[in-house]
This record gives sequence, C-alpha cells and structure tokens, in this order.
Amino acid sequence: MKRQIFTEDHEAFRRTVRTFLAKEVEPHHEQWEADGVVSREAWLAAGRQGLLGLAVPEEYGGGGEDDFRYAAVLAEEFARAGASGLAVGLHNDIIGPYLTSLGTDEQKRRWLPGFCSGETVSAIAMTEPGAGSDLQGIRTTAEDKGDHWLLNGAKTFISNGILADLVIVVAKTTPEGGAHGLSLLVVERGMEGFERGRNLDKIGQKAQDTAELFFQDVRVPKENLLGELNGAFVHLMTHLAQERMSIAVAAIAVAEHLLEITQTYVKEREAFGRPLAKLQHIRFEIAEIATECAVTRAFLDRCIEDHAKGELDAVHASMAKWWATELQKRVTDRCLQLHGGYGYMNEYRVAKAYTDGRIQTIYGGTTEIMKEIIGRSLLS
Repeated sequence: MKRQIFTEDHEAFRRTVRTFLAKEVEPHHEQWEADGVVSREAWLAAGRQGLLGLAVPEEYGGGGEDDFRYAAVLAEEFARAGASGLAVGLHNDIIGPYLTSLGTDEQKRRWLPGFCSGETVSAIAMTEPGAGSDLQGIRTTAEDKGDHWLLNGAKTFISNGILADLVIVVAKTTPEGGAHGLSLLVVERGMEGFERGRNLDKIGQKAQDTAELFFQDVRVPKENLLGELNGAFVHLMTHLAQERMSIAVAAIAVAEHLLEITQTYVKEREAFGRPLAKLQHIRFEIAEIATECAVTRAFLDRCIEDHAKGELDAVHASMAKWWATELQKRVTDRCLQLHGGYGYMNEYRVAKAYTDGRIQTIYGGTTEIMKEIIGRSLLS
C-alpha cells in the first residue's frame, strides 16, 4: 500500500537525511561502536545540516517546524540505517519539547541555540538504580537553599550520559509529595559535584553512550528549575506520548527493512539445490511478516497523522509503542532464523538489529506498563 501521509517536502527532507547518514554517520559507526560513543563532530554536523531542533522556533536557531512528520522521517531513516549511536531522536523528540514548552524566555535564549547547533548535547535523567517506571520510587533530592537547589542522588541508564552538556534531572523537591513532589532541574556540564560514572556495557546500541550519573551537593541555580515547582509528574506525562511515538516509528521502520533484506536473502540463498524462496514454509513466513508489518504500518501512519495535528492521546501512543516494538522483536527473531547461521554473524544487518533492537520493548515504558495504561483507560 502506498503511504499517504507525506508530502514532497517530507520526501525531500528524507533525501537530505539519507545523504547525511551516508556521509557523516555510516562510514564512522563501526568506530563509534568500538569507542562506545559518537564523536562530537557528528553532533555538530547534524546541527549544520539542520537536523537538530526541528521544532525549535527559528529565533533560537531551530527549524521552526513542529510537524511531527519530519521527526518521523528522521526516525525512520536512522532506524533503517541501523544508526543507533547518534541519538537525535532523544535530543529532538524527547528533550526538545521540555525546553521549548517549559523553558522561560531566558532559559530558551541560554540553551536552545547550542541545542540546535549540536554544541550542546542533551539528556534526561529519570531512571535510578531502584526506580524505573515507578516515579514514586525516585530518591534523588533537591533541597531548597534559598538562592539555589542542593541536588543529591544517582541516576542510571542515561542515554547521552557521557556526552551530555545539559541534563534534565527529575528530583524530589517535596519529600512528602510522592510523585507529585517532583521537579525538573537542569544540570549543566561543569557544575561542581556532578560526576559521570561508567559508560555502561550494553548488549546492543554500542555506539550510544549510556551512563551512570552522580550528584553530590550540586548547587543548581534557582533559574535552572524547568517548568513548575513540583510539576514534574504532569510535565512528564504530557510529553511521554511523543517519546513513545518516536520509538514506535523506529520499530516499524526496522521491521520493514529487515523484511526487505530477508526477502532478498531467501531469493539468493540456496538449500537442497534450489532457492529458499521456493520452499512453501519460507513463503508462508514471509507472507506472515509482510502482513503484520502492513497492518501495523497502517495504524502507525494514522497515529503519526493524529500526532502531527495534536490529536494523539496517551492511550493510542501506548498501543503504538507496545505493538510496534513487540512486532520489531518478533520480526527480527524470525528474520534471523531465516538467515540461518549467517544471521548470527555481526557482519549481517539482522544480527546487529537483533541486539540493538532488544531495548525497544523496555525503554520509554515497558510493554507491561503500556498495557497497564491501556487497560486502565478501558476499565476505569
């Protein structure tokens, strides 16, 4: 089925993204995986190409385009390229909206130009060693000291954690407030007491730096409070739909790409004197994968359209996230199986997709959390 949601402007942008990936990312990604981090130059190159801050107003150096379909194009092309290191989706689609919607004029002038140029790499620090999806379990505290907040605590599994120059930290500002006693504080590189721990050794997405962060008596200026005091829970809930959509968009793009390369493989690979594609079982497998991808694509494209118009709710974003990522996991496993022993070799795209993609059903809210959100909405 021909997709109907993109205009020629979107497709022109897609061509720009593909050119950028071919020139600035794909030749270097293997080295970044060995290093465990992408180069700063890659972020600056993305900024020069106009790929950062797509939705940031032009007055702050951004693209001034809040049409989510451009973000979807970016997510799809990075996913198809297997370019997991340069986390522009995290930067643009997850962190960007916090800065643009919650930031004061002074904060926007201070942070957004570097955010858009690639000089300022961003991260959000929510997860803790003892608290993942449960915000009430957050133990990082920020004590009001009059002219500053005194921040203490630790975070883990923080994407962009090594490179980040600006980190949005979820901290407890009212201890007795539970999830409604949390605030967002922006910690900047160089603040005394802000330390980075290990660049964590993951099974996949090796080029994407993921770190532990430590805060020991960090003096965070009062003007670095982002949004409302004790308003983090509402702020986080407001922006989670876009995060989940970004993950879902990448998931279906990976599944479709693996279907394409597996179709080519089974046509070329022979067993028992004939191509694998001549075997009925193989044709049935491909038929099932293609049908599941087509059905999922139709739902995802509708969600993309709705989100571009500001009409997507948290429930449908949760449906998109859990279904598309579980499909990605299932399709990746089946495509690897169809590659046989070659599928287990890192030189084949399907092997890398197997390890890189496993996190998709976990971060941004696990499949179980997505089902809980949907179930509550239907049964409350």
